[in-house]
Amino acid sequence: MSWWGKLLGGTFGYLLAGPLGALIGAALGHNFDKGLGGALRGHFEPGAQERVQTAFFTTLFSVMGHLAKADGRVSQDEIELTRDVMRRMNLNEQMRAAAIGLFNQGKQPDFQLLEVLRQFRQECHRRRNLMQMFVEILMHAAYADGNLDSAERGILERVRQELGFSTSEFQHIEALVRNTRHFGGDGFGGESAASHQVSLRGAYEILGVGESASDAEVKKAYRRLMNQHHPDKLVAKGLPEEMTRLATEKTQEIKKAYDLVKEARG
Repeated sequence: MSWWGKLLGGTFGYLLAGPLGALIGAALGHNFDKGLGGALRGHFEPGAQERVQTAFFTTLFSVMGHLAKADGRVSQDEIELTRDVMRRMNLNEQMRAAAIGLFNQGKQPDFQLLEVLRQFRQECHRRRNLMQMFVEILMHAAYADGNLDSAERGILERVRQELGFSTSEFQHIEALVRNTRHFGGDGFGGESAASHQVSLRGAYEILGVGESASDAEVKKAYRRLMNQHHPDKLVAKGLPEEMTRLATEKTQEIKKAYDLVKEARG
């Protein structure tokens, strides 16, 4: 049975307490801090794949809602990007309703952002690549209307701090997201490809290397990024299976960037 089936069946969901348990419980009309919680604790230890998948789904859609409301209103672009993520995940009716419920909870003024992020980091149990994928999806949500305002940057800065990313790591993630929105033209609601010169500069930023980097350094950066975004590896670490399409699209964008750099270097 998938993580979602266990969540609905109460077998797994009761184990996710704290702010994340309260959020997913409210989205499904349950209270996971009561009932069978005590009897079932221990069957799924912290770090278990299905537990992390539940935490990822819960945190992602609730924080996306909080980010969308950062400037006081939720734009049509932000709504469309959230819908696009749901479409790419091919969510069934129940999962879609839960995602919308989580998004709406994130928009509330009493949303506990820091507590949610702290529990998410704890549930991820040092799964760095998984947390990076989470940040990348959030970044795409923040860029839904084409730019980041100060309120959105403030929230993303809190995300950076709570999840333990350095400033340079976060800057590379932002560069990766900003350029893949224009580079590939088909991932995460991306836009049409830019000019060759702009695309080449963006390709280097996606790979996280400068134009003066050696061929070996470029290849090393490419392999590291492909490993970080490998769909099967991310699912094994706790990415919900429904999000494999997002990870696959990201690897395709990274490969396009690498191929462009190789072509330019002859």
